[in-house]
Amino acid sequence: MKRIFTTLVLVIAVLGAQAQLLYQITGKGLQQPSYIIGTYHLAEASFADSIPGLPQALEQCQQVYGELVMDDMTSPDNIARLQQAMMLPEGTTIQQLLSSDEMDRLNAYMRGLMGMDMTNPLIAQQLGNMRPSTLSTQFALLTFMKKHGTIITDLSNQFDQYFQRYAREHAKEVGGLETLDFQIKVLYQGQTLERQKELLMCQVDNAQFMDEMAEDIIKAFYSQDLDAIEQAMDRKLDSSCDSTPEENAQLITDRNADWLTKMPSIMADKPTFFAVGAAHLAGDDGVLSLLRKAGYTVSAVTK
Repeated sequence: MKRIFTTLVLVIAVLGAQAQLLYQITGKGLQQPSYIIGTYHLAEASFADSIPGLPQALEQCQQVYGELVMDDMTSPDNIARLQQAMMLPEGTTIQQLLSSDEMDRLNAYMRGLMGMDMTNPLIAQQLGNMRPSTLSTQFALLTFMKKHGTIITDLSNQFDQYFQRYAREHAKEVGGLETLDFQIKVLYQGQTLERQKELLMCQVDNAQFMDEMAEDIIKAFYSQDLDAIEQAMDRKLDSSCDSTPEENAQLITDRNADWLTKMPSIMADKPTFFAVGAAHLAGDDGVLSLLRKAGYTVSAVTK
């Protein structure tokens, strides 16, 4: 279940009692401070106005790093590669993956969410060839828009896009900690189709649980309350629907460790503003803790 929220940049762990998203990184020979912020994909860019000290931090930094260089994703080749990764192998459909009973449950869920289901030829054509993990993300996005009366048409105006756009507008360099190929592998190819199907049915069969979790996370994020987010994310079904330790490592902790091999040289070169999914900030294996263990001073920016 965590994979759904991670894909939307919603999985967040906790590091003590925190009500911050923006942190300053100093020490270990850095000539100037760098900064790191936790992002949430579905928050509007205007949320940046609520972050204390953000304008000053961005102004002080000479470059902005995200998980990816978002401009790279707009090239026709990369769009095609991403679309291909989101689809089932050629000749396979979701109807072939699911049993008759599972399809009935999926269709009932879809009718409640969007008023249509896979018995509609147009819907089957549009969604029936998607990987189960892709469908899970699409359904989570539709649920968000339905509950909040929001239609997301301009992804460049979302919170996690704000920082790279700022960099371009102010002639600052933009970099990425990962490549699109790597993220495709993690998000769409890191699990078997059978496991993806299992998690999709977990979403279908536990819609109220999932909706309540998502709403609690959204409220906590806007309050910048990582403790409340952790409490929401810590809720489990005590079943195979819960993420395994291996899945959590693949999505979060292994990537955090990889970033810590790259961030020191990036910060040493120029003061850098890092904007990454808030999932990666906290916890004993989170980026904030790993930076401290590496000898840096990491402090919350409060003004």
